[in-house]
Amino acid sequence: MSYSISGATRLMRRLGFTPQVPARRAAERDEQAVTGWREATWAEVQAPGRPAMGGSASRTKRDSLAGRRGGARGDGAESPRS
Repeated sequence: MSYSISGATRLMRRLGFTPQVPARRAAERDEQAVTGWREATWAEVQAPGRPAMGGSASRTKRDSLAGRRGGARGDGAESPRS
């Protein structure tokens, strides 16, 4: 199985992993390698994903707003509060 970089990032986030930042910089750090990685790999990872689209995330259900009639709850109309 293989994942794209953005797919692996989303999977790791879903599993609860977060980016960790070290408290200090390592003495063995190779600045040229870091610069090359930032230019090549990070640009690809940081690229925006798919544009946000309205509707349901389910492939079998239509979006929840499609079947609503005017005046139904949730369409922006204020309902009286007691």
